[in-house]
Amino acid sequence: MANILFYTALVLIWVMLLYHMFLMQGGYRHFKTYERVIPRWKEKMTDLPTVSIFIPAHNEEVVIEQTLKAMSRLYYPKDKLEVIVINDNSSDRTGEIAASFTVKFPFIKVIETKPPNKGIGKSSALNEALRQTSSEVIVVYDADNTPERMAVWYLVMGLLNDKEAAAVVGKFRVTNAKNTWLTRFINIETICFQWMAQGGRWKWFKVATIPGTNFAIRRSVMEELGGWDVKALAEDTELTVRVYNLGYRIRFFPAAITWEQEPETLKVWWRQRTRWARGNQYVVLKFLSQFFKLKRKRIIFDLFYFFFTYFLFFFGVIVSNALFIVNIFYDLHLSVGNVALVLWGLALLLFLAEVMITLSIEKTEMNRSNFFYVIFMYFTYSQMWIVLVVYSLGLELKRVFLRQEVRWYKTERFEQKRGDVQ
Repeated sequence: MANILFYTALVLIWVMLLYHMFLMQGGYRHFKTYERVIPRWKEKMTDLPTVSIFIPAHNEEVVIEQTLKAMSRLYYPKDKLEVIVINDNSSDRTGEIAASFTVKFPFIKVIETKPPNKGIGKSSALNEALRQTSSEVIVVYDADNTPERMAVWYLVMGLLNDKEAAAVVGKFRVTNAKNTWLTRFINIETICFQWMAQGGRWKWFKVATIPGTNFAIRRSVMEELGGWDVKALAEDTELTVRVYNLGYRIRFFPAAITWEQEPETLKVWWRQRTRWARGNQYVVLKFLSQFFKLKRKRIIFDLFYFFFTYFLFFFGVIVSNALFIVNIFYDLHLSVGNVALVLWGLALLLFLAEVMITLSIEKTEMNRSNFFYVIFMYFTYSQMWIVLVVYSLGLELKRVFLRQEVRWYKTERFEQKRGDVQ
C-alpha cells in the first residue's frame, strides 16, 4: 500500500512539473510574438470607448499618492477617462489625499462606499463603483499599483481588436523586488506565474485568468454577470470562471504593464496568500459542485488546473514527503530505493531550468544572484506554500461546515522607498 501511495504521489508531482514545462514553452513563444499585432491593432484605436478605472482603497494613505500620480500620467484621452478612488470606510488620510488630486485633475474622482457595500471588502467596493458609473470599459487597479503610461491604452487596444474577449489582462512587476529576501522570491514567483501560467495557457489553449489588478473588462459583461461575488476571497478567479461560462474569452496581453508592491514580512505574506489559497479553493469547490450546470464545458479545463494545483499536486508532495520521513524511523517496505532520490534530483533540475528560462524573458532578471535565489527558493519558499495550502484548506472546510461568514483581509502596505518607484 505504501509503495502504491508513493508512486501515485510521484506521478502527480511529475505531471505538474511536465505540464509547467509545457506552459513555459508556450509562454516563451508568446513573449516572442505578442508585439507583432500592435502596429495593425493601432489602426482601430480611433473611436475609443469611455473608460472608468476603479481603485478600491481602504486605509491606503501609504501608497495612494504614488498610485494617483501614475494615474494622472496615463496616456488616454482625458475626456473619455475617469479614475474612481473607492474610499471604503477608511480611518486614515486616504480620502483626504485622494481628494487633493481631484482639484488638480478633474478626471480623478472619489466616491464613498455606502451600506450594504461599506467596509465589507474589495468585491463590495467594486460593486459600489459599478453602480455609480456608466463607462463602456472598466479597468481595475489595486491601490498600491503604478501602471506604466501606456497600460490602459494597451488594455483597451486588446478589447477593441478582440471581439470575443470580455476582458484583457496585462502583466505586473514587483516594485520592491530587492527590498528583502521575501520580495525577491515573490518577484521570481510573479514572473513565472505570468509567463508560465498566463502566457503558456494563452498560447496553447487561449485561456487566461483575470488577476486582481491591471485588467479591463466590458461593462456589458459585468452587468450581465451582476457584478462581483462578495463571498469570494479570490474575486478575480471567481469572475474568470463566470466570464468563460458566458461564452467569452480572456486575453493575456503583456504590453500593458503595472508595478505593484509585495509583502515584505512573512506575517503579511502569510495572511495575503492564505486569502488567495482559500479564495481559489472556494472557487474550485463552488463550480465543481455545479459541474453539470455549467454551460461552457471549456472552463472545466481551468477548474481542473486549479483543482490539480490546490488539491492533487500538494497532496502528492505531502504524501511523498511523509512516507519518506516515516520510512526513516519505521520500515514501510518501500521498494523505490534510489529511484526516489533520482526523481527528486531531476525535479530540482527541472524546476531550476523552468524558472531560469522564464526569468530570461524579463530584462535584468537572468543573473547569478537570481540563480542562487531560485535554488534557495526551492527548499524554502516553495515548501512554505505546501504548509500554507494545507492550513488554508482547513480554514475553508471549517467555514463551509460551520457556515461562517467570509472575512476580507486587506494586505498591509509599506512605506515606498525612492528606488521602489518606477
